[in-house]
Amino acid sequence: MDAQGRGRADDVDPADQWVLNPRTGEYELRLPPSAPQSPVPGPRRPAPRTGGASSPADGAASGTRRTAAPGREVPPQRRRRSAPEEPAPGRRGRRPAKKSKGKKALLWAGGSTAFVVLVAGVGGYLYLKHLEGNVTTTDVGSAGSSSFKKDEAFNILIIGTDKRTGAGNEGYGDKGSVGHADTTILLHVAEDRSNATALSIPRDLIVDIPDCETTQEDGSTEIVPGEQDVRFNRSLGEDGRDAGCTMRTVAEATGIKPDHFMMADFNAVKTLTTAVDGVDVCVEKAVDDPKSHLKLPAGESKVEGEQALAFVRTRHAFGNEGDLDRIKVQQQFLGSLMRKMASGDTLTSPTKLVKLAEAATKALTVDKPIGNVGTLKDIALELKKVPTKNITFMTVPVIDNPAEPKPVTVVLKPGTAEQVFSTIRNDISFTEVEKKEKAAKKKEAAAVAARLEGEKSDPSEVRVRILNGGAPAGSAQQELNYLQTTAGVTKSENAGNAQAEAAKTTLEYAPDQADQARALAEILGLSGAAMKPGESVTNAQGLPTMTLTLGKDFKGPGVKLDATSVETPDVDKTTADQKLCAS
Repeated sequence: MDAQGRGRADDVDPADQWVLNPRTGEYELRLPPSAPQSPVPGPRRPAPRTGGASSPADGAASGTRRTAAPGREVPPQRRRRSAPEEPAPGRRGRRPAKKSKGKKALLWAGGSTAFVVLVAGVGGYLYLKHLEGNVTTTDVGSAGSSSFKKDEAFNILIIGTDKRTGAGNEGYGDKGSVGHADTTILLHVAEDRSNATALSIPRDLIVDIPDCETTQEDGSTEIVPGEQDVRFNRSLGEDGRDAGCTMRTVAEATGIKPDHFMMADFNAVKTLTTAVDGVDVCVEKAVDDPKSHLKLPAGESKVEGEQALAFVRTRHAFGNEGDLDRIKVQQQFLGSLMRKMASGDTLTSPTKLVKLAEAATKALTVDKPIGNVGTLKDIALELKKVPTKNITFMTVPVIDNPAEPKPVTVVLKPGTAEQVFSTIRNDISFTEVEKKEKAAKKKEAAAVAARLEGEKSDPSEVRVRILNGGAPAGSAQQELNYLQTTAGVTKSENAGNAQAEAAKTTLEYAPDQADQARALAEILGLSGAAMKPGESVTNAQGLPTMTLTLGKDFKGPGVKLDATSVETPDVDKTTADQKLCAS
């Protein structure tokens, strides 16, 4: 919003016209009248409060004022009971700014989500409509959700492209690149907003790209054929693939369907870091990379603009100079950027908030269902509920591609990758979160709890048959594989489907199998209530065995049913509140 575009004086900073209203705790846009608008001196009317809006008909009747967004009408101002006293010339009449709980929003990842968070902090319907005009939208059809729901868990796919768009970006990325998925993060936000997981997807991961329907400029649709065993980054840009193709590829590879996407280019990092006066980073050793032109001394530094972009793009300054090490550095950078944007210094500064909002939206492309001001604000309000300490950064578990003599690509790590995906699909946190006790657990009798007390058999002595009683198809076999190969329960078998569906997973056992039942309950994370004493049954070989029936609450192979957090072996993870040094 430039002052000149509104007919205001050239020396007026638009950010300085946002004034804190002490009664509401929100910033309001106060615009002084211009000379052409008010040739006759008279009382000054205050600008409308944030969120106040009149109908277009009202605006036509009383005279319409315009913001910097060309052609956008602003509802007429409301009169107050008494006109406020005019501030002295040269003064803005502000009161000391107070921190508002509404300003404590979190920034999730670079330019892609800065706007989502900032709209809640800046406030003001009119300014939000202006920002909405900055955002580019893409129709991804059935690849995403048709709406955003505030009472459900949601997944947003954040994409950073390597396309050379924007002034000063000619030297970045691949020359002539159509814009591949260079940096991709699947952000899962829990249903209860107690935690979130930011899962990085390596650009060199070998995946199958499915056929995808794309919407053309004329409104027609075109099916882009899929490909097998190719790099993940080719799911965007190549052969006309749009972000919807990337969303479909993620769903195919992980079983997690992204609801929406946000995409940004190189300018996002440069403009956002400049808007907040730099982001703090740390390196264990001094860096002098001639390829990215990144030069940093050992220890802590502050980077912004071109230097910040060099920091997140360099491959040769850290680790083994590969993409996986670059991902770790990017995660550390995003955590620091998040902390900077959530700081009081940023959230109480109208100037910084306006700069951030403008920078973020101009670099942002989203799917159409969330491309409107109301939905973006709703998302912002949900995101800011998540505590920083419960935001987990991690990377899809991978190994070097065994099909290549000298691996340059990676494939999913067997077992571990599926466990991570299952944990996210079942809305389980990777961090310790406060456990919500349910009424049923409070009423659980001491006798039920006592079922877990006593001696436990060795896993190799546990004999159990597994039935699927409401879990996703294939769950019984997946759990069997986990028990036999990881937990050491070798005397286990898949007994197929149960006769009826069950809401809860149960373990039925005979009295003389109690020690086996306790051992298996510990492995599976079963509560005493899930253990059902009964009569002995026999397996296909005529041997006595217990019966494990997987219910609808089954969370995946190896995921404990009573877990508020999950131990994921061989998975590196950090949280957004950690300050780390790149090595």
